[in-house]
Amino acid sequence: MDIGHGIIDLKDVLMKRSIAIAIIFSMISCKEKPSSSNIGDDSISKIVSSGHEGKVLMENKCYLCHSPSAPENKGRIAPPMIAVKARYMESFEDEEAFTEAFSAFLKSPSKQNAIMWGAVDRFGVMPYQYFPEDEVGKIAEYLYDYQIEEPEWFKEHWKGHGKTPYNNSGKTVGTEDNAPLDHKEIGLKYALGTKKVLGKNLMGTIQTKGVDAALAFCNERAYTLTDSMSVHFNAKIKRVSDKPRNSKNKANKTELGYIEAFKEQVANGNSIEPVVVENNDQIDFYYPIVTNNMCLKCHGTPEKTIGKEVMKSLSRLYPNDKATGYNVNEVRGIWSIIFEKDSLH
Repeated sequence: MDIGHGIIDLKDVLMKRSIAIAIIFSMISCKEKPSSSNIGDDSISKIVSSGHEGKVLMENKCYLCHSPSAPENKGRIAPPMIAVKARYMESFEDEEAFTEAFSAFLKSPSKQNAIMWGAVDRFGVMPYQYFPEDEVGKIAEYLYDYQIEEPEWFKEHWKGHGKTPYNNSGKTVGTEDNAPLDHKEIGLKYALGTKKVLGKNLMGTIQTKGVDAALAFCNERAYTLTDSMSVHFNAKIKRVSDKPRNSKNKANKTELGYIEAFKEQVANGNSIEPVVVENNDQIDFYYPIVTNNMCLKCHGTPEKTIGKEVMKSLSRLYPNDKATGYNVNEVRGIWSIIFEKDSLH
């Protein structure tokens, strides 16, 4: 399926997509005293919603590339998720076949396994990323059973590219979104909400100024944006690591313990659940940051997965960088978030 028209420099698009996602995972909040800053034109209340777990996973795992808000032709690095749903719904009518085909492609992305030929022509084959099988199933279930967010332009676009009538069928996530959130859901909302704001601003920089400017953005603006989210959510939000890129992001003794525990869970192939600790009147929330192959563009092996130009920029911006040497599916750090026990967000 073709999204838009025109000649695309495929190599440049793929490079930007890989580096963009890698940079997003590099963003870290470290200041102790959050200060207000312009977050952008997003409605913060819509950044992350509760409800179906597959929806949360899709927003966390998929929207960095498959955003529903990026323009049709300018700067888009992958088709929106509604395009994925529409094409798979067109090809596989029952849920079991839909889920099986969706999962098979994620396990082994290739031209042979692809059904979205126009997207492959424009963006290239999706790079392999590790997804736990239960998470893939939940995302597929949500796509099949629920209506999902769609760009304004997509319905008209589908008329020229779909073989069947447009299909964004399914239930609407409604009353469950208004149910009170438990502490795990609140922590995830804060973590994923902050990640989305950082990602949106980063992608805007890449689209208008290029990858080099995006590296500078991470160094200069990521902290103030994260602090802004801390102010908005009335929480202390940070990302920490045992191998920090910036020394201010070094994990403390407690956080190091959780990093090691998450590493063991990931290495054993276990499903990952956030850790929620009640500490008097506050909640301490911890959630892992796990690498995929795109993260290796900034966190892998120098001159092997990290290009020379990226290494030059990283050396200049982070002279004491320790955040390299990773492989796929490894814990690079954690979200460490503190909020009041009676938080109403």
